[in-house]
Amino acid sequence: MFGLNKEELRVLKRLNTPKKIQDFLDTLEINFEYDGMTCMSPRRVLRERKAHCIEAAMFAALALRVHGHEPLILDLSAVDYDEDHVIAVFKQFGKWGAISKTNHSILRYREPIYNSIHELAISHFHEFYDYNRRKTLRSYSIPVNMKRFDDKGWMASEIDLWYVNEYLFDVKHIELMNKAQIANLRKVDQIEVDSLKNTEWKKKDVKKTHKKRKISVKQRIKS
Repeated sequence: MFGLNKEELRVLKRLNTPKKIQDFLDTLEINFEYDGMTCMSPRRVLRERKAHCIEAAMFAALALRVHGHEPLILDLSAVDYDEDHVIAVFKQFGKWGAISKTNHSILRYREPIYNSIHELAISHFHEFYDYNRRKTLRSYSIPVNMKRFDDKGWMASEIDLWYVNEYLFDVKHIELMNKAQIANLRKVDQIEVDSLKNTEWKKKDVKKTHKKRKISVKQRIKS
């Protein structure tokens, strides 16, 4: 099934609710990409026991699919000087929620209480800021159904899924504000910026052995 072995499927079958998927992802180390940029498949996430946001979103999408949900991921797009964040979205009890992997106290799991994708996406707005106190979220993508990549074997691939990354950030995005609204944005309070220092996983003192893959601004992702 999906090119996965029995043990991999056994893990996914245990994750039979969005809450369990989120709890599982929270046990995984954040992927600091010490040896270079990655875009790992769900199989590799299971094997490596680590993930950053887009890797976790694809894993969550597959886990949701195993249990009858559509495997949907969504890009939250920031200004050029900040990074995007990718989440898996799901519908439960007629409402939308989201599964998210992050190393910070913000941009985390969303309960399925939102009436639309727009409501869900905009709930991230006040949490999306940088160390200079600027609110940086500008748009969100339409949900991308991972089934479109089935012919590439994304679920169990041993190579990085850069084609998903490229597609996700090129797909149609919906703007959240006009220029007047952007110009009138208030900076976040310093106490909110200070909260970014509260990380779940600390960087290890590990020597990087490979060069990072060069990527464009639109391909950057928050961890």
